This record gives sequence, C-alpha cells and structure tokens, in this order.
Amino acid sequence: MGQKPKERPLRADARDNRNRLLAAAREVFVEQGPGAPLEEISKRAGTGIATLYRRFPDRQALTKAVALDALERTTEEAKRARDEEPTAFAALVRYMHRVLDIRIGAVFPVLLEEIPFEDEEIAAVRSDGVLVMQDLVKSAQRDGDLRPDVTHGDIGMLLVRLSRPLPGPLSRELADELAHRHLDLITDGLRASAARPGELRGPALTFADLDSMGERQPG
Repeated sequence: MGQKPKERPLRADARDNRNRLLAAAREVFVEQGPGAPLEEISKRAGTGIATLYRRFPDRQALTKAVALDALERTTEEAKRARDEEPTAFAALVRYMHRVLDIRIGAVFPVLLEEIPFEDEEIAAVRSDGVLVMQDLVKSAQRDGDLRPDVTHGDIGMLLVRLSRPLPGPLSRELADELAHRHLDLITDGLRASAARPGELRGPALTFADLDSMGERQPG
C-alpha cells in the first residue's frame, strides 16, 4: 500500500475560519452542552453553516477537532513553559494560567462522553501532554518547590474546578478574572514552603485513576 498523501495546508483565510469555528464551538458547547445547534456555532464564529460543514462534515468530526485542538494547545503550552521558565514550579504555574485561558478544563467535562479517546490522534497527543505534566510535577517536587503530596491528577482536577462557569449574573470577563485570582491564591497552597501545611484530605488521584474513571462513564 502507498503512503497516505499529505493534506494540503489550509489557506490563511480558511485557517482563520477553522480557528474561529473551534473557538466558538468551545464556548457554545460549554454554555449549551454537546448537543448545541451547529448553526449557533457558525453564527458565533461569524461564518455560514456551509463553511462549518466544509471544515467539519458532522458533529462527531467537530467534537473530535475541538478536543484535539484543546489537547494540542495545552501540550504546546506545557512544553513552552517548561523550556522558557527558570524553574519547574514557575512553568507549572504559567501552564495552569494558560489552561484557564484555553478553557480545556471547562469543555472536556461537557464533551467527556462524546470524545473518542481511543482515536489514535487524540490518544497520542493526550499521552504526550500527560508525560510533560508528570515530569513537571516530579521536577518541581525534586527542586523542593512543590508539596510532595501533590499529584498530576490534583493539578488536572483543580483546573477543571476553576474552569467551570460560575452561577449568577457574572460576565464572562469577570468570571475569567476571578478564576485567575483564585488560582493565584491556590498556588500558595501548592508551595512546599507554605507555612505549616496541613495534611491533605481525600485520595491522591493519579492519571491512571482519572483514566479508569473515564472508562467507567456510562454510554
């Protein structure tokens, strides 16, 4: 069998349309769930529904693209922070703030039962990102900057909690600002040098624990 032909790179306008559709899909899925009208996504992106279908032939393709884009962007952010920050702890803090901006912690719980985690592309990017994050956590602990009882799973679940939309009449902008403020407060609790840190309650979840929970989701 011959090699699969390489996909032609998108033109600048087509790439811009795709990025705007993915950004709009993240927002609409968080607000309205995985069954949100695709017309609302195209309207939010400022494109026609025909443009959406040219890029994503069906809802499943759009859902996969949203998940893959979020995973790729967060993995890139983790690597960039690792390579550019002076310490692993500084890289971890920078990464967590960027994840709040990308909103992967908000969109993934909404799409959890719709994401094809067995898909080769998604599995590969997800595994790559997990390895980078696990290394950051271990490095920060070896440096004596991160509490030794914090796990990679703690970081992931913390970001999910901070990313969830707040109830009430708060604007999106204010909610985002509060999420970053609360992450700043929590960061002090992650430091190994925190004044007399108390014993953590609850289970210390690993990535394997979180992965097995996803496998037990109904569906």
